[in-house]
Amino acid sequence: MFKIKTLNAISNAGLGQLPKDLYEVGSEIESPDALLLRSFKLHDVPIPDSVLAVARAGAGTNNIPIADYSARGIPVFNTPGAYANAVKELVVAALFLAARNIVPAAAFAHRLEGDAASMDKAVEAGKKKFVGFELPGRTLGVIGLGAIGVEVANAACGLGMRVLGYDPAITVDHAWKLSSFVEHVKSLDTLLKRSDIVTVHVPLTDGTKGLIGAEQLALLRRSAVVVNFARGPIVDEAAVVAALEAEKLRGYVCDFPSPALNKHDNVVTLPHLGASTNEAEENCARMAAEELRGYLENGTILNSVNFPNAELPRSEGSSRIAIANSNVPNMVGQISTLVAGAGLNISDLLNKSKGELAYTLVDVEGPVGEGLLAQIKSIEGVLAARVL
Repeated sequence: MFKIKTLNAISNAGLGQLPKDLYEVGSEIESPDALLLRSFKLHDVPIPDSVLAVARAGAGTNNIPIADYSARGIPVFNTPGAYANAVKELVVAALFLAARNIVPAAAFAHRLEGDAASMDKAVEAGKKKFVGFELPGRTLGVIGLGAIGVEVANAACGLGMRVLGYDPAITVDHAWKLSSFVEHVKSLDTLLKRSDIVTVHVPLTDGTKGLIGAEQLALLRRSAVVVNFARGPIVDEAAVVAALEAEKLRGYVCDFPSPALNKHDNVVTLPHLGASTNEAEENCARMAAEELRGYLENGTILNSVNFPNAELPRSEGSSRIAIANSNVPNMVGQISTLVAGAGLNISDLLNKSKGELAYTLVDVEGPVGEGLLAQIKSIEGVLAARVL
Protein backbone atom coordinates (compact mmCIF):
# COMPACT_ATOMS: atom_id res chain seq x y z
CA MET A 1 0.00 0.00 0.00
CA PHE A 2 1.56 3.28 -1.10
CA LYS A 3 0.81 6.52 0.71
CA ILE A 4 0.56 9.83 -1.16
CA LYS A 5 0.11 13.13 0.64
CA THR A 6 -1.62 15.92 -1.26
CA LEU A 7 -0.50 19.46 -0.43
CA ASN A 8 -3.09 21.18 -2.66
CA ALA A 9 -6.52 20.26 -3.94
CA ILE A 10 -5.95 17.81 -6.81
CA SER A 11 -8.49 17.08 -9.52
CA ASN A 12 -10.36 13.82 -9.15
CA ALA A 13 -9.37 13.05 -12.72
CA GLY A 14 -5.84 12.60 -11.40
CA LEU A 15 -6.65 10.92 -8.12
CA GLY A 16 -8.74 8.41 -10.05
CA GLN A 17 -5.51 7.12 -11.62
CA LEU A 18 -4.45 5.79 -8.21
CA PRO A 19 -6.28 2.51 -7.43
CA LYS A 20 -7.72 2.48 -3.92
CA ASP A 21 -6.50 -1.05 -3.32
CA LEU A 22 -2.90 0.13 -3.84
CA TYR A 23 -2.91 3.76 -2.71
CA GLU A 24 -3.90 5.73 0.35
CA VAL A 25 -4.24 9.38 -0.66
CA GLY A 26 -5.04 12.44 1.44
CA SER A 27 -3.88 15.70 2.94
CA GLU A 28 -3.33 14.24 6.43
CA ILE A 29 -1.22 11.23 5.46
CA GLU A 30 1.57 10.37 7.89
CA SER A 31 4.94 9.08 6.60
CA PRO A 32 4.00 9.41 2.91
CA ASP A 33 5.85 7.67 0.11
CA ALA A 34 5.24 10.65 -2.20
CA LEU A 35 3.99 14.22 -2.24
CA LEU A 36 1.52 15.52 -4.84
CA LEU A 37 1.07 19.28 -5.14
CA ARG A 38 0.37 22.26 -7.34
CA SER A 39 1.52 25.63 -6.00
CA PHE A 40 2.36 24.68 -2.39
CA LYS A 41 5.77 26.14 -1.49
CA LEU A 42 8.10 23.47 -0.16
CA HIS A 43 11.13 25.69 0.40
CA ASP A 44 12.15 25.61 4.08
CA VAL A 45 9.45 23.01 4.76
CA PRO A 46 10.92 19.75 6.13
CA ILE A 47 9.58 16.57 4.54
CA PRO A 48 9.65 13.08 6.10
CA ASP A 49 12.46 10.64 5.38
CA SER A 50 9.80 8.31 3.98
CA VAL A 51 9.29 10.49 0.87
CA LEU A 52 10.54 8.78 -2.27
CA ALA A 53 9.21 11.19 -4.91
CA VAL A 54 7.53 14.57 -5.39
CA ALA A 55 5.20 15.44 -8.27
CA ARG A 56 3.85 18.84 -9.24
CA ALA A 57 0.67 19.05 -11.31
CA GLY A 58 2.10 21.83 -13.45
CA ALA A 59 5.23 22.70 -15.40
CA GLY A 60 7.07 25.18 -13.20
CA THR A 61 8.94 23.87 -10.16
CA ASN A 62 10.14 27.11 -8.58
CA ASN A 63 8.18 26.19 -5.44
CA ILE A 64 10.27 23.05 -4.88
CA PRO A 65 13.85 22.91 -3.47
CA ILE A 66 15.10 20.62 -6.21
CA ALA A 67 18.77 20.65 -5.20
CA ASP A 68 17.92 19.53 -1.66
CA TYR A 69 15.78 16.68 -2.95
CA SER A 70 18.38 15.65 -5.51
CA ALA A 71 20.89 15.20 -2.71
CA ARG A 72 18.46 12.77 -1.08
CA GLY A 73 17.85 10.85 -4.31
CA ILE A 74 14.28 12.11 -4.63
CA PRO A 75 13.05 12.65 -8.19
CA VAL A 76 10.88 15.70 -8.76
CA PHE A 77 8.26 15.26 -11.48
CA ASN A 78 6.36 17.92 -13.40
CA THR A 79 3.79 17.83 -16.19
CA PRO A 80 5.21 19.51 -19.30
CA GLY A 81 2.69 19.85 -22.08
CA ALA A 82 -0.33 18.99 -19.95
CA TYR A 83 -1.73 22.49 -20.35
CA ALA A 84 -0.07 23.34 -23.66
CA ASN A 85 -3.37 23.65 -25.49
CA ALA A 86 -4.85 25.94 -22.84
CA VAL A 87 -1.90 28.33 -23.04
CA LYS A 88 -1.80 28.11 -26.82
CA GLU A 89 -5.44 29.18 -27.05
CA LEU A 90 -4.79 32.18 -24.81
CA VAL A 91 -1.69 33.20 -26.77
CA VAL A 92 -3.66 33.04 -30.02
CA ALA A 93 -6.31 35.20 -28.37
CA ALA A 94 -3.55 37.62 -27.35
CA LEU A 95 -2.45 37.94 -30.97
CA PHE A 96 -5.93 39.13 -31.88
CA LEU A 97 -6.19 41.35 -28.80
CA ALA A 98 -2.97 43.10 -29.80
CA ALA A 99 -3.60 43.27 -33.54
CA ARG A 100 -7.12 44.67 -33.29
CA ASN A 101 -6.86 46.74 -30.09
CA ILE A 102 -9.81 44.79 -28.74
CA VAL A 103 -9.43 45.55 -25.02
CA PRO A 104 -9.22 49.37 -25.26
CA ALA A 105 -11.89 49.37 -27.98
CA ALA A 106 -14.24 47.32 -25.82
CA ALA A 107 -13.58 49.62 -22.85
CA PHE A 108 -14.37 52.65 -25.02
CA ALA A 109 -17.63 51.13 -26.22
CA HIS A 110 -18.63 50.08 -22.71
CA ARG A 111 -18.26 53.64 -21.45
CA LEU A 112 -20.50 55.19 -24.13
CA GLU A 113 -23.58 56.99 -22.84
CA GLY A 114 -26.59 58.72 -24.35
CA ASP A 115 -29.25 57.64 -26.82
CA ALA A 116 -28.70 55.47 -29.88
CA ALA A 117 -28.05 58.41 -32.19
CA SER A 118 -25.41 59.96 -29.95
CA MET A 119 -23.75 56.58 -29.44
CA ASP A 120 -23.60 55.98 -33.19
CA LYS A 121 -21.97 59.36 -33.65
CA ALA A 122 -19.44 58.67 -30.90
CA VAL A 123 -18.65 55.26 -32.37
CA GLU A 124 -17.93 56.70 -35.80
CA ALA A 125 -15.74 59.41 -34.32
CA GLY A 126 -13.92 57.16 -31.87
CA LYS A 127 -13.24 53.98 -33.80
CA LYS A 128 -10.39 55.61 -35.72
CA LYS A 129 -8.30 55.40 -32.56
CA PHE A 130 -8.48 51.61 -32.61
CA VAL A 131 -7.39 50.81 -36.16
CA GLY A 132 -5.37 47.59 -36.09
CA PHE A 133 -3.71 45.18 -38.47
CA GLU A 134 -4.44 41.71 -39.82
CA LEU A 135 -2.34 38.67 -38.95
CA PRO A 136 -1.84 36.95 -42.34
CA GLY A 137 1.53 37.92 -43.75
CA ARG A 138 2.79 39.26 -40.42
CA THR A 139 5.80 37.61 -38.77
CA LEU A 140 5.56 35.91 -35.39
CA GLY A 141 8.76 35.13 -33.52
CA VAL A 142 8.42 32.22 -31.10
CA ILE A 143 11.13 32.00 -28.45
CA GLY A 144 11.21 28.49 -27.00
CA LEU A 145 9.92 25.49 -28.91
CA GLY A 146 8.79 23.20 -26.15
CA ALA A 147 5.28 21.77 -25.93
CA ILE A 148 3.60 25.18 -25.79
CA GLY A 149 5.89 26.98 -28.23
CA VAL A 150 5.38 24.29 -30.86
CA GLU A 151 1.59 24.49 -30.56
CA VAL A 152 1.66 28.29 -30.79
CA ALA A 153 3.96 28.20 -33.83
CA ASN A 154 1.78 25.65 -35.61
CA ALA A 155 -1.41 27.58 -34.85
CA ALA A 156 0.13 30.79 -36.16
CA CYS A 157 1.03 29.04 -39.40
CA GLY A 158 -2.63 28.09 -39.68
CA LEU A 159 -3.54 31.77 -39.34
CA GLY A 160 -1.41 32.61 -42.37
CA MET A 161 1.47 34.15 -40.41
CA ARG A 162 5.13 33.81 -41.20
CA VAL A 163 6.63 32.07 -38.17
CA LEU A 164 10.21 32.16 -36.91
CA GLY A 165 11.31 29.76 -34.17
CA TYR A 166 14.31 30.05 -31.87
CA ASP A 167 15.34 27.31 -29.45
CA PRO A 168 18.95 26.09 -29.27
CA ALA A 169 17.83 23.19 -27.07
CA ILE A 170 14.81 21.93 -29.01
CA THR A 171 14.23 18.21 -28.46
CA VAL A 172 13.82 15.65 -31.22
CA ASP A 173 10.25 14.93 -30.10
CA HIS A 174 9.25 18.59 -30.31
CA ALA A 175 11.05 19.05 -33.61
CA TRP A 176 8.98 16.23 -35.10
CA LYS A 177 5.78 18.01 -34.04
CA LEU A 178 6.80 21.39 -35.45
CA SER A 179 5.25 22.51 -38.74
CA SER A 180 7.61 22.47 -41.71
CA PHE A 181 6.48 26.03 -42.41
CA VAL A 182 8.24 27.31 -39.28
CA GLU A 183 11.61 28.85 -40.11
CA HIS A 184 14.32 27.99 -37.63
CA VAL A 185 16.59 30.94 -36.80
CA LYS A 186 19.92 30.51 -35.08
CA SER A 187 20.03 33.66 -32.97
CA LEU A 188 17.64 35.58 -30.76
CA ASP A 189 18.77 38.87 -32.30
CA THR A 190 17.79 37.68 -35.77
CA LEU A 191 14.33 36.68 -34.57
CA LEU A 192 13.77 40.04 -32.85
CA LYS A 193 14.81 42.09 -35.85
CA ARG A 194 12.47 40.24 -38.21
CA SER A 195 9.34 39.86 -36.06
CA ASP A 196 6.15 41.90 -35.86
CA ILE A 197 5.04 40.02 -32.77
CA VAL A 198 7.29 38.13 -30.35
CA THR A 199 6.03 35.52 -27.90
CA VAL A 200 8.15 33.82 -25.23
CA HIS A 201 7.74 30.21 -24.12
CA VAL A 202 10.73 29.34 -21.96
CA PRO A 203 10.94 28.36 -18.27
CA LEU A 204 12.09 30.92 -15.72
CA THR A 205 15.69 30.17 -14.78
CA ASP A 206 18.71 32.26 -13.89
CA GLY A 207 19.57 32.19 -17.59
CA THR A 208 16.17 33.36 -18.84
CA LYS A 209 15.40 36.03 -16.25
CA GLY A 210 15.39 39.33 -18.15
CA LEU A 211 15.85 37.47 -21.44
CA ILE A 212 13.92 40.27 -23.14
CA GLY A 213 15.39 43.50 -21.80
CA ALA A 214 16.20 46.97 -23.08
CA GLU A 215 18.88 45.72 -25.47
CA GLN A 216 16.54 43.16 -27.03
CA LEU A 217 13.57 45.55 -27.22
CA ALA A 218 15.76 48.02 -29.09
CA LEU A 219 16.11 45.49 -31.90
CA LEU A 220 12.36 45.30 -32.50
CA ARG A 221 10.43 47.35 -35.02
CA ARG A 222 8.52 50.30 -33.57
CA SER A 223 5.27 48.59 -34.54
CA ALA A 224 6.19 45.38 -32.68
CA VAL A 225 4.22 43.69 -29.90
CA VAL A 226 5.62 41.44 -27.18
CA VAL A 227 3.50 38.62 -25.74
CA ASN A 228 4.47 36.88 -22.49
CA PHE A 229 2.46 33.98 -21.11
CA ALA A 230 5.49 32.16 -19.69
CA ARG A 231 6.70 33.92 -16.53
CA GLY A 232 6.71 37.63 -15.71
CA PRO A 233 10.45 38.13 -14.99
CA ILE A 234 11.48 36.67 -18.35
CA VAL A 235 10.58 40.05 -19.84
CA ASP A 236 12.12 43.09 -18.10
CA GLU A 237 9.07 45.06 -17.00
CA ALA A 238 10.93 48.35 -16.54
CA ALA A 239 12.43 48.05 -20.02
CA VAL A 240 8.97 47.43 -21.49
CA VAL A 241 7.53 50.49 -19.75
CA ALA A 242 10.42 52.63 -21.00
CA ALA A 243 10.02 51.34 -24.57
CA LEU A 244 6.28 52.02 -24.51
CA GLU A 245 6.74 55.54 -23.18
CA ALA A 246 9.38 56.23 -25.84
CA GLU A 247 6.98 54.83 -28.47
CA LYS A 248 9.60 52.25 -29.48
CA LEU A 249 7.15 49.41 -28.78
CA ARG A 250 3.55 49.17 -29.95
CA GLY A 251 2.20 46.98 -27.18
CA TYR A 252 2.70 44.35 -24.52
CA VAL A 253 0.30 41.52 -23.66
CA CYS A 254 1.00 39.35 -20.64
CA ASP A 255 -0.51 37.19 -17.92
CA PHE A 256 1.08 39.10 -15.06
CA PRO A 257 -0.57 42.35 -13.86
CA SER A 258 1.51 44.89 -11.96
CA PRO A 259 1.07 48.53 -10.89
CA ALA A 260 3.58 49.74 -13.48
CA LEU A 261 2.11 47.81 -16.40
CA ASN A 262 -1.52 48.53 -15.64
CA LYS A 263 -0.98 52.28 -16.03
CA HIS A 264 -0.34 51.98 -19.76
CA ASP A 265 -3.04 52.01 -22.42
CA ASN A 266 -0.86 49.89 -24.72
CA VAL A 267 -0.59 47.06 -22.21
CA VAL A 268 -3.08 44.24 -21.75
CA THR A 269 -2.65 42.16 -18.61
CA LEU A 270 -4.64 39.07 -17.69
CA PRO A 271 -4.86 37.48 -14.21
CA HIS A 272 -2.58 34.48 -14.83
CA LEU A 273 -5.14 32.60 -16.90
CA GLY A 274 -2.69 30.54 -18.96
CA ALA A 275 -3.58 27.15 -17.51
CA SER A 276 -6.92 28.14 -16.01
CA THR A 277 -9.20 25.65 -17.70
CA ASN A 278 -10.88 22.60 -16.25
CA GLU A 279 -9.28 20.49 -18.95
CA ALA A 280 -5.75 21.71 -18.15
CA GLU A 281 -6.19 21.09 -14.43
CA GLU A 282 -7.42 17.57 -15.11
CA ASN A 283 -4.60 16.84 -17.57
CA CYS A 284 -1.95 18.02 -15.09
CA ALA A 285 -3.40 16.00 -12.22
CA ARG A 286 -3.75 12.88 -14.34
CA MET A 287 -0.21 13.15 -15.67
CA ALA A 288 1.34 13.77 -12.22
CA ALA A 289 -0.51 10.82 -10.71
CA GLU A 290 0.61 8.52 -13.52
CA GLU A 291 4.23 9.64 -13.07
CA LEU A 292 4.12 8.84 -9.35
CA ARG A 293 2.46 5.50 -9.97
CA GLY A 294 5.08 4.49 -12.53
CA TYR A 295 7.89 5.41 -10.15
CA LEU A 296 6.48 3.87 -6.99
CA GLU A 297 5.39 0.60 -8.58
CA ASN A 298 8.10 0.00 -11.19
CA GLY A 299 10.85 2.56 -10.59
CA THR A 300 10.05 4.23 -13.93
CA ILE A 301 11.10 7.87 -14.29
CA LEU A 302 9.32 10.07 -16.82
CA ASN A 303 9.32 13.88 -16.84
CA SER A 304 11.61 14.37 -13.87
CA VAL A 305 13.32 17.75 -13.71
CA ASN A 306 16.35 16.40 -11.85
CA PHE A 307 16.77 12.72 -12.79
CA PRO A 308 16.97 11.12 -16.26
CA ASN A 309 14.05 9.39 -17.91
CA ALA A 310 14.34 5.66 -17.26
CA GLU A 311 11.98 2.87 -18.24
CA LEU A 312 12.79 -0.85 -18.17
CA PRO A 313 10.19 -3.60 -18.74
CA ARG A 314 9.98 -5.88 -15.72
CA SER A 315 11.71 -9.23 -16.11
CA GLU A 316 9.27 -12.00 -15.26
CA GLY A 317 9.79 -13.44 -11.80
CA SER A 318 12.59 -11.01 -10.92
CA SER A 319 13.18 -8.56 -8.10
CA ARG A 320 14.01 -5.00 -9.01
CA ILE A 321 16.52 -2.72 -7.31
CA ALA A 322 16.07 1.02 -8.03
CA ILE A 323 19.11 3.17 -7.25
CA ALA A 324 19.53 6.94 -7.39
CA ASN A 325 23.18 7.87 -7.45
CA SER A 326 25.75 10.49 -8.32
CA ASN A 327 26.99 10.29 -11.90
CA VAL A 328 30.44 8.88 -11.10
CA PRO A 329 32.61 6.17 -12.71
CA ASN A 330 32.30 2.47 -11.82
CA MET A 331 28.91 2.78 -10.10
CA VAL A 332 27.37 -0.02 -12.19
CA GLY A 333 30.47 -2.14 -11.67
CA GLN A 334 30.28 -1.85 -7.89
CA ILE A 335 26.57 -2.66 -7.87
CA SER A 336 27.06 -5.68 -10.15
CA THR A 337 29.87 -6.98 -7.96
CA LEU A 338 27.71 -6.84 -4.85
CA VAL A 339 24.79 -8.54 -6.62
CA ALA A 340 27.10 -11.31 -7.83
CA GLY A 341 28.57 -11.66 -4.34
CA ALA A 342 25.07 -12.28 -3.02
CA GLY A 343 24.72 -15.19 -5.43
CA LEU A 344 22.16 -13.45 -7.64
CA ASN A 345 22.10 -13.30 -11.43
CA ILE A 346 21.24 -10.01 -13.19
CA SER A 347 18.48 -10.56 -15.74
CA ASP A 348 18.36 -6.95 -16.96
CA LEU A 349 19.92 -3.60 -16.17
CA LEU A 350 19.47 0.05 -17.13
CA ASN A 351 21.69 2.99 -16.23
CA LYS A 352 20.90 6.56 -17.27
CA SER A 353 22.47 9.88 -16.36
CA LYS A 354 21.45 13.53 -16.34
CA GLY A 355 24.13 16.02 -15.44
CA GLU A 356 25.55 15.15 -12.03
CA LEU A 357 22.85 12.60 -11.26
CA ALA A 358 22.24 9.05 -12.47
CA TYR A 359 19.64 6.36 -12.00
CA THR A 360 20.06 2.61 -12.18
CA LEU A 361 17.50 -0.19 -12.42
CA VAL A 362 18.69 -3.75 -11.80
CA ASP A 363 16.45 -6.80 -12.24
CA VAL A 364 17.80 -9.86 -10.45
CA GLU A 365 16.68 -13.50 -10.38
CA GLY A 366 15.59 -14.16 -6.82
CA PRO A 367 14.80 -12.16 -3.69
CA VAL A 368 16.99 -9.27 -2.57
CA GLY A 369 17.86 -9.46 1.10
CA GLU A 370 18.24 -6.54 3.47
CA GLY A 371 21.96 -7.21 3.67
CA LEU A 372 22.51 -6.68 -0.06
CA LEU A 373 20.36 -3.55 -0.07
CA ALA A 374 22.36 -2.16 2.85
CA GLN A 375 25.61 -2.86 1.01
CA ILE A 376 24.36 -1.04 -2.09
CA LYS A 377 23.28 1.94 0.02
CA SER A 378 26.75 2.08 1.53
CA ILE A 379 28.44 2.60 -1.84
CA GLU A 380 29.90 6.10 -2.00
CA GLY A 381 27.73 8.15 -4.31
CA VAL A 382 24.52 6.17 -3.80
CA LEU A 383 21.82 8.62 -2.74
CA ALA A 384 18.90 6.24 -2.31
CA ALA A 385 18.06 2.62 -3.05
CA ARG A 386 14.99 0.41 -2.67
CA VAL A 387 13.67 -2.97 -3.73
CA LEU A 388 10.44 -3.15 -5.74
